[in-house]
Amino acid sequence: MIGDKAAVFALAGGEPKTVKVGQKWSGITLIAVGRGQATVEMDGKQRVLQIGQHYRATAAASDRQSVTLSADSRGHFVAEGSVNGQSVRFLVDTGATLIALPAADARRLKIDYLKGARGTVHTASGPAPAYRVRLDVVKLGDIEMNGVEGMVIEQGLEMALLGMSFLNRVEMRREGQLMMLIRRF
Repeated sequence: MIGDKAAVFALAGGEPKTVKVGQKWSGITLIAVGRGQATVEMDGKQRVLQIGQHYRATAAASDRQSVTLSADSRGHFVAEGSVNGQSVRFLVDTGATLIALPAADARRLKIDYLKGARGTVHTASGPAPAYRVRLDVVKLGDIEMNGVEGMVIEQGLEMALLGMSFLNRVEMRREGQLMMLIRRF
């Protein structure tokens, strides 16, 4: 940042370029600068970038499976995925040890969870019965994993949680309102 008059940008590892407020350069228009951030317009959309923040309009080319998620208005990452070939809406939750499915989703997915080891979990609604299961195939974007541990919670869970049994197998990168998940193994 150069006061509130300009910002320095570098594209694709190229030489840094000073861009003044209102100036357009390489498809980027600098709208405003201040308080350690710059507001830019790219492809007709405004974005706020913090000092030192990297922004990638498209995912990096890689031979590894990946997906890019956008935060919702509350800052949560919600994504459409699938379990055993059927659609499931997940909330990314690094605080959940396993993928957690509401019992209604498990029944819809034809998971016979009552055969799993029974336990109790503590939800916002209080203690609830839970059953440990193994999910044959979990898919999110291009990332597909086999034999992922999960649990089915009988009450108090409204949406499936994409927990660490899946997330431990990916590299997570956050850039502003975007989160990139790249399969590690």
